[in-house]
Amino acid sequence: MNVNSFKEDEKSTESGKIRTLTRLFSYLLAYKKEILLVLMIMTYCVGVSLINPLMIEAAIDDYIGGKNYRGLVSLILLAIFLNVTMVLLIRLRMRIMNRVCNSILMTIRQELYTHIQTLDLRFFDSRPTGKILSRIIGDINSLKDVLGNFVTTLIPDFITICSVAVIMLAKSPALTGAALCSLPIMAAGMWLIQVCSHKRWQVYRKKSANLNAFLHEDLSGMRVIQSFTAEEETGRTFLKLTDEHRISFNNAVRINDAMGSVIDLCWGIGSVALYYTGIVIIGIDKVSVGTLLAFGSYINMFWRPIMNLSSFYTQIITNLAAAERIFEVLDTPAEIADAEGASALPPIQGSVTFENVTFAYRDAPDKKVLENVSFHIRPGETIALVGPTGAGKTTIVNLISRFYNTTQGRVLIDGQDVQSVTLESLRSQMGIMTQDNFLFTGTVKENIRYGRLDATDEEIMEAAKAVYAHDFIMKLEKGYDTMLSEKGNGLSVGQRQLLAFARTFVSMPRILILDEATSSIDTKTELMVQQGIEQLLKGRTSFVIAHRLSTIQKADRIFVIDQGGIAEEGTSKELLEKKGAYYRLYMAQFEE
Repeated sequence: MNVNSFKEDEKSTESGKIRTLTRLFSYLLAYKKEILLVLMIMTYCVGVSLINPLMIEAAIDDYIGGKNYRGLVSLILLAIFLNVTMVLLIRLRMRIMNRVCNSILMTIRQELYTHIQTLDLRFFDSRPTGKILSRIIGDINSLKDVLGNFVTTLIPDFITICSVAVIMLAKSPALTGAALCSLPIMAAGMWLIQVCSHKRWQVYRKKSANLNAFLHEDLSGMRVIQSFTAEEETGRTFLKLTDEHRISFNNAVRINDAMGSVIDLCWGIGSVALYYTGIVIIGIDKVSVGTLLAFGSYINMFWRPIMNLSSFYTQIITNLAAAERIFEVLDTPAEIADAEGASALPPIQGSVTFENVTFAYRDAPDKKVLENVSFHIRPGETIALVGPTGAGKTTIVNLISRFYNTTQGRVLIDGQDVQSVTLESLRSQMGIMTQDNFLFTGTVKENIRYGRLDATDEEIMEAAKAVYAHDFIMKLEKGYDTMLSEKGNGLSVGQRQLLAFARTFVSMPRILILDEATSSIDTKTELMVQQGIEQLLKGRTSFVIAHRLSTIQKADRIFVIDQGGIAEEGTSKELLEKKGAYYRLYMAQFEE
């Protein structure tokens, strides 16, 4: 299986920029009323901005020139009223858009998280957790300004630019042509900048993901780092990753900074051309002072929105890579999903059948992990799986739980193909315990109840007693209400394992899978919990993967898995008499 680490960049999936932006902005459609209100506010604000230069022109040419001071006072009061109202409405617009944008980010984050939970184990096995977190948190957060400015910048500024251009053309085509003569220079500059910038922002996002992946891995493994005094080595790695992150950011920003310079240059050229044309070419006697001042205001009103749009364009270029990374995950198909027309698996008895099952990972199809494996397990049987590491023991139980699909052949439970039933109805009737005794942040009671969310306090306590966890739980500061973290709050590895046993016990599964479940328990604790395990196995179809052969002596059958198949099968006594692979494993452990 190909694995991507923090040492290498993730591969980018190129998608059309217009398609990505259209998909992103489509989330705004769920807030039509709010967006309509914001657009009405923006229309008013744009209208006031367009009227202001005309009022200045009228004040100078008509009222001051005509010495109509009473009309001038009325015009000033009207201007004050319109502009104060505009300021208040702008504040209202900002509050509405903040609320809308935060709601959209929450929706996207929820969609992404929900979809990630449907993806198969291969997705998680092939990349560091930190790189997944960077998409759920960092990439989504970066979209807020883009969503908000689409409504508050792109639409009103585009309307402003068009309106200003129309007004200027109506008043003087010659002055308009001079003021806008630098537009081709601006268009060429923006195109060139976006071509160079997008790739650099993609690199920056990848470097950010690498840094997040390293930090998550480093902090999770701090005990190992300190145990082997590897702080200096990890410090050098961190410095290298932060340096790459800094360089990639500087490279991207350096291109983006050129956008403002291009706009300023074009603005300056347009302003010089305007006044040169009005004063020198047309003549000051043919252009009124009010008109020239109005055009000066309009050219500012034309280029300032363009400056805003260029900033928005920069935001799009900057964050388009983030949107692409989010949609890339959302578009990743869930390989392990309910088939069309899948039915719910009814309460099962627990028979399990493999029919000529072959399995290979998708990225290594020629390397068969299992090949043509067949067997039948009766309800209530306990089957032990032993064999060398990598022989395929865990793959067998993963296929039963349908964490992977078979490459060939079928897995049947009570005669039904696991690929024809819903995942929820299949896995809800299974109890799976691995050597990774993971605890969630919460109380002891909540960690055990995770096995069955509707379990009562009495059922939780009975489950803990059955696996001999009750006594040590009661010695904790608050008993079953003691808060735990992922690290276990000082619990021993054996105690963490016992809590995991209780969590599995309370789920009352029909098929039980114990994958090296006692590997972290010392011999004394193992003897104590063995009775609890036997009670857990009683009446259930069970698959027990164990390297300690002492834990599987009472199994109904033992499968020795080797070279992708079942090399031997039988009880412990029968296999010892054969003096084959199982005998050699047994003697290696018990020759003392």
